[in-house]
Amino acid sequence: MLGLRQPEIYGAATLDDVEQLCLQAAERLDVTIDFRQTNGEGELVSWVQECRGRASGIVINPAAYGHTSIALLDALLAVELPVIEVHMSNIHRREAFRHQTYVSQAARGVICGLGIRGYAHALQAVADIIEDEG
Repeated sequence: MLGLRQPEIYGAATLDDVEQLCLQAAERLDVTIDFRQTNGEGELVSWVQECRGRASGIVINPAAYGHTSIALLDALLAVELPVIEVHMSNIHRREAFRHQTYVSQAARGVICGLGIRGYAHALQAVADIIEDEG
């Protein structure tokens, strides 16, 4: 629904636009990404669990699951990878229930309010963490 749902908050960019931005950022950083989107909490948890042993870090926009999913938090903690949480809108300028996320408890950093550019910043942050930690 990105680009259609609440464009006054999330902008007009589509999921394809986000993917292209991420692919370009990954190319600049010389990293490989696995870009995915789902509306299913269980599928998201399974994807996170698949990252253990095969990925070096996670950039995640948990959307509403960030505010509700202990299962997602547990999965992110279990994979023991650097996590950067991304929200396109500034969750701290929105409804009070959006100010806290479970995912933040697993994340090294949170980027919010920068629109789709936040994803490129998050990829840079994960690449930097991986490089710094060898």
